[in-house]
Amino acid sequence: MAATGQAGAGPAEPAPEDLPHLRRCVELAAEAADAGDFPFGSVLVAGDGRVLAEDRNRENSAGDATRHPEIDLARWAAANMTADERAAATVFTSGEHCPMCSAAHAWVGLGRIVYVSSSEQLTAWLAELGVTPPPVMALPISQVAPGLVVQGPVPGLDEQVHELHRRFLRFSGSGPALS
Repeated sequence: MAATGQAGAGPAEPAPEDLPHLRRCVELAAEAADAGDFPFGSVLVAGDGRVLAEDRNRENSAGDATRHPEIDLARWAAANMTADERAAATVFTSGEHCPMCSAAHAWVGLGRIVYVSSSEQLTAWLAELGVTPPPVMALPISQVAPGLVVQGPVPGLDEQVHELHRRFLRFSGSGPALS
């Protein structure tokens, strides 16, 4: 996948080695939705391609609006990786980081971000579904942490994430969350 250098710059073709991680993010997002949480999932991958950690959204089940998977992975990375290892790592995620997660990612010094669906897409999907906007603006990663290498969205997989949001909101009646 060619680096765009900024979030939401347009569709990108994932590298073959990225696809399993991106698919796993969608699986984790589905697990989150099935558990009553907003459909977001993320995977932290070392520079050598090893999966180090993964998580899904737990906002509703934990009763904590900060339980985004990207925050939990940033905390894990800070506790378990050197600065060089963090910089070489990639966070794959089903949805573009929200401002809170973007800031945590940058402060911890993690490397690139590859997301399936963008904040711009999520905002449009929520409007299409008549959901009240969240309390925090859905800023692109590049506006929160301009030095990060960001890639996405991923055509095809993004529609799977769209369907997860439709399904989740239809069954839960919950308001939005930005992961």
